[in-house]
Amino acid sequence: MEYMQQSETGISIQVSLSGYSFKVSGPEGVIRSGWLPSGQLFTTPEFQRRYSNVEISLFTPKVALVPESFFNAQTAREALEDVCRLKENDLVEYARVPKFGAVMVYSNSIGESLSDTISNTVFNTAGERAKVLPELWFMLKDLALCPDYNKILCSWIDGYLYLVIAQGSSLLLTNVYTAADFTTAEYFIFLALKRLQLNPEVSTICFRTPLEYDQEMSLYRYFKSVEVL
Repeated sequence: MEYMQQSETGISIQVSLSGYSFKVSGPEGVIRSGWLPSGQLFTTPEFQRRYSNVEISLFTPKVALVPESFFNAQTAREALEDVCRLKENDLVEYARVPKFGAVMVYSNSIGESLSDTISNTVFNTAGERAKVLPELWFMLKDLALCPDYNKILCSWIDGYLYLVIAQGSSLLLTNVYTAADFTTAEYFIFLALKRLQLNPEVSTICFRTPLEYDQEMSLYRYFKSVEVL
């Protein structure tokens, strides 16, 4: 792994039940850690520094996007229960997505504590901890990084496909699918594109999670290009 000098300015950390990964961005470029087991947390040198910007994403499938005009904080739990199964003690929170006029309702109660540990370990330059937000929230934020008019952004980890699709600035789909293997994940991607009448041959598909070589080559059979953000 290559490491940047002290000029690094931002870190983006993804957390799941199976471990974590991070991306450090700065004037010298970007370095990616790849997927790491949770046991390496306290020996990761990048986590011993402070950054101008810290993002912590949790892969929680307990998430729903509600139009701002329909959102009511008093019924947030009920809105989330309409799309996923919650346990009685699951904590429900929400975060606004003003770019799309929506509110993301979610629960980080998925049986892990790694995300909180990282949030209490990696601070910004002001000494503040970053709020742990759902992977889908950051996917909506990063949609603008997708290069084409048809914006297709995915993450796949721990048997779940996280998928966001837009045309220009118009959001068409935000969803989580159960996909135990990558072939199933591809099935749901193509099913969504077919329903939205989008042609993969003229589109770039982007991922926020690492792709293995055979996975990337499989996608290249159908898409104009494949990128990892």
